[in-house]
Amino acid sequence: MCVCVCVCVCVCVCVCCFSAHGRFAQKLLTNLFSNYTNALRPVEDTDHIINVTLQITLSQIIDMDERNQILTTYLWVRQVWMDAFLSWRKEDYDGLDTIRIPSSYVWRPDIVLYNSADDEFSSSMETNVVLRNDGQVMWDQPAITKSSCSVDVAFFPFDVQQCHLTFGSWTHNGNQMDLFNALDSADLADFVPNVEWEVLRMPAKKNVILYGCCSDPYPDITFTLHLKRRASFYIFNLLIPCMMISFLAPLGFYLPADSGEKVSLGVTVLLALTVFQLLVAESMPPSESVPLIGKYYIATMTMVTASTALTIFIMNIHHCGPETRPVPKWAERFVLNYLARICFVNEVRENCLGGSSSKKQPLSQDQSNNQSPGGGRGVNWDVNGQAWGGNGEQEKGAGESVRVEQDVTEQTVWKEDLFVTIDHSEESGAAGRRAEAEEESHSDSEGGRGGYVEEKKGVGGAAGENRREVLVRTKCVCQHQRLLQSVEYIASSYQDQRTAQVRIAEWRKVAKVMDRFFMWLFFIMFFFMSILILGKAI
Repeated sequence: MCVCVCVCVCVCVCVCCFSAHGRFAQKLLTNLFSNYTNALRPVEDTDHIINVTLQITLSQIIDMDERNQILTTYLWVRQVWMDAFLSWRKEDYDGLDTIRIPSSYVWRPDIVLYNSADDEFSSSMETNVVLRNDGQVMWDQPAITKSSCSVDVAFFPFDVQQCHLTFGSWTHNGNQMDLFNALDSADLADFVPNVEWEVLRMPAKKNVILYGCCSDPYPDITFTLHLKRRASFYIFNLLIPCMMISFLAPLGFYLPADSGEKVSLGVTVLLALTVFQLLVAESMPPSESVPLIGKYYIATMTMVTASTALTIFIMNIHHCGPETRPVPKWAERFVLNYLARICFVNEVRENCLGGSSSKKQPLSQDQSNNQSPGGGRGVNWDVNGQAWGGNGEQEKGAGESVRVEQDVTEQTVWKEDLFVTIDHSEESGAAGRRAEAEEESHSDSEGGRGGYVEEKKGVGGAAGENRREVLVRTKCVCQHQRLLQSVEYIASSYQDQRTAQVRIAEWRKVAKVMDRFFMWLFFIMFFFMSILILGKAI
């Protein structure tokens, strides 16, 4: 029962107190604003200067538009000043020391953001002000500001930006109103972290400027917001793909020239880099300052273009025809001997695994003439006593066994008989007898063609055993001369073909060496350029 009585008494006392405070607040408001105007500066003497203390709290960075160079922020702006006409004795109003009234009731300093980029100028809220009994007025106002910010994209995406927010009175000069900093910097305790920008600091500085239009000084307070871009997004979405695409360009030199894809690879890489360059250009402001990643793209595109042009030049060298002149001596010494060893280029005829190809290369004329008699199964031919074949000149003595039966009239161009001596220097006796039997059977079968073949064995020693004579009786006009001309033409054509093949092989090796050299050169250039770009992030 006693507890209930106490509770009821307390409630009644509180209600009476609040009712009393309400009545005194209403009375105070009526007394303060009975003869008050908010159109004039609240000073007793017009020569007095009203001091305004400014404090900024950065709450959030909403947007940074690099292309339009506009910074959008959410700020809490606190302004404190003394109003000489809004003071009272709190004892006269039951100890009431503070009241909160709409800000439109009192005089407010016309402090604005000088570098505002807002087209409506209505981003602030109409909040209440707090009046103290000593005449102090405190106005806390949240505002979303759009300020112009000079964006320097020279080191994009590893750039650090400095955006200035300058606050000052629009109409009052320094002789009428002065500004002071509440803190040395903006308050960042309640800042909401941004996903793209990291706030380093936001110092405040007071400036007193004399404008050309007026002789009076105008004070202002400038807050410098230091921002550092978080580059992870741009590294993984723009820089690393560009590096990976760039390293494909030198591999175009490693493609075989006959694949037909060397130039296509370079053009594809160039188009891909162009797409990335357009993505960067869309987000950057159109200024003379080229961003760092843009420079990297331009340098990469230049090297890809150069590599494509060099690829076309090297392919032209690779596909040199037989009519091309031989490789110059300086190119043979420098490219084929020196660069080939540096670039680890093997012979053209060697396969990819480093071993020799199983394809047998044809011998040149000098190699055929210099081959020893015992090195192979050479067959020597004597036609009408003249040596023909590999060892014909060494057997001039054996040519005496060849007999040519001519017609009575030796002046005529008709040749009836043609003796051919065949020397099988390495055939065994059995093989020689088998060949003789085959020649005899063949000569018997050719009787119906206007001539016959007569075989005569040689006499005397081992040379006679390995030599046989075949008498071919023909009736043709200089058939042996035509045969000689045909054989000479075939030999000449073979020699020309062999010379052309050697020449083409040399030019192809020159092209291969140049491919390897430029491949390593461009790899080194791309590597150092990428290290230089990534070094800016450290």
